[in-house]
Amino acid sequence: MRNLVLVLGDQLDRESAAFDGFDPKQDRVLMIEAFEESTHVWSHKTRTALFLSAMRHFAKEIEARGWPIDYRSLDREADASLASGVTAAVAARKAKKVVVVEPGDLRVRASLEAACAKSNCEFEVRIDRHFLCTVDEFKKWAGKNKSLRMEFFYREMRKRHRVLMDGENPIGGQWNFDAENRKSFGKSGPQDVPTPPKFSPDTITNEVIALVENKFKDHPGSTANFNWPVTREDALRALDDFIEKRLGDFGPHQDAMWTGLVFAWHSLLSSSLNLKLLNPREVIEAAEGAYKKRKLDLASVEGFIRQVLGWREFMRGVYFTDMPTLKTANHFDHKNDLPKWYWTGETKMNCLKQCVDQTLEYGYSHHIQRLMITGMFGITAEIEPQQLCDWYLAVYVDAVEWVELPNTAGMALFANGGRFTSKPYVASGTYVKRMSNYCDGCAYKPDVKTGAKACPLTTLYWNFLDKHEKTFSSNPRTSLMVKNLQRMTDEDRAAIYTDAKRMLKDLNAL
Repeated sequence: MRNLVLVLGDQLDRESAAFDGFDPKQDRVLMIEAFEESTHVWSHKTRTALFLSAMRHFAKEIEARGWPIDYRSLDREADASLASGVTAAVAARKAKKVVVVEPGDLRVRASLEAACAKSNCEFEVRIDRHFLCTVDEFKKWAGKNKSLRMEFFYREMRKRHRVLMDGENPIGGQWNFDAENRKSFGKSGPQDVPTPPKFSPDTITNEVIALVENKFKDHPGSTANFNWPVTREDALRALDDFIEKRLGDFGPHQDAMWTGLVFAWHSLLSSSLNLKLLNPREVIEAAEGAYKKRKLDLASVEGFIRQVLGWREFMRGVYFTDMPTLKTANHFDHKNDLPKWYWTGETKMNCLKQCVDQTLEYGYSHHIQRLMITGMFGITAEIEPQQLCDWYLAVYVDAVEWVELPNTAGMALFANGGRFTSKPYVASGTYVKRMSNYCDGCAYKPDVKTGAKACPLTTLYWNFLDKHEKTFSSNPRTSLMVKNLQRMTDEDRAAIYTDAKRMLKDLNAL
């Protein structure tokens, strides 16, 4: 055998560079279901089911092309790891070379490289054409700068790819309409919420769900509400549904939260993009085309495109530029263990309960629920970044390390000391009250700083500011927070310190 072309679970791209020059007479596709990919972090059942179902559907496509494929499944070969699966396949086929598109997890790349070296087999890594900015292009843009800003990268990407441009200027006269997209629902709550498309599990998906429930029965989460695209056709339908029904109203309330509201106007396309069932180019083109054809709200369209063309590409660039130090970054030297209720939702803090319960049920929560609820608590509760990063990688269906790690360690937890964010994303419980109804009926009061009814988010926020007062007072973006802190009496600050110390000692009790 000349080449074994290894297709990883998040590389289900029909136009993959791995297939360049493929000769069915000399080459063979290899796909591996490995236990380690669900156990190196305690993977959510729905996350595992999504990956396995999408892989098995993609394998059917390869077979339909008439290409030979070795598909190593958990219920047959039961490979412990990708590396052991590759080793077995290379030996069986006497392959000269393993070809793969650059993995989005450097752990995976290192293990595959080692396995091939041990098997005396050549290992070829090809560029991932899925992305609009290569790793080398990003590194060249980043240069030797100590800090990076997504906004400047995003503007260059807009210019380079001619997206939402009027000549050399942005359509609408400004690059970013984020300020228009931060509205709460108000007391009346969300109105006329659209229903997301339905993707009923087929025979393959049902078989996978049964396998997951058997092999990973002790893992977190539920597969009862599995409703994610697992084929290219499903993903295109999801894209069409978002563009037609939700894109125009996506922007205004994209940061808002409400009890029982899971999907709102969000696109729900990240898992399809990260599995590479969708190409970001077609997603961007569809959004821009709808804006021009239907005169949709520019703030909504720009806000969505910024996530795909800007933030998604930026996160990947940061990952490959800043690894491996990003993996162990801990700017504040936080050491607390992740509370057990992150895996159960059994906490008296209603905002955390709502977001964790939703995550366990669907394998999904939107960006503000991640950043400003589960993430914000993580930084003010002084949780060790690596533990929370592993949680995010485990529980979300769209989580692959290249996108999860910089978002969590870099943005939510400020673990890299502000490499690409100008301030930590922290706020008191009053932010949650303003952007949701989560505080209604909660055991704690968002505007109470100390005492039995004090909101832990509020107490820990002020404690965090107090602990880092000197640093934050010199930052223009946080100096106002510190001024509010400095208006407190010494007695108030002492009481916050005492209550925060008690909370930090036993986070599981909150």
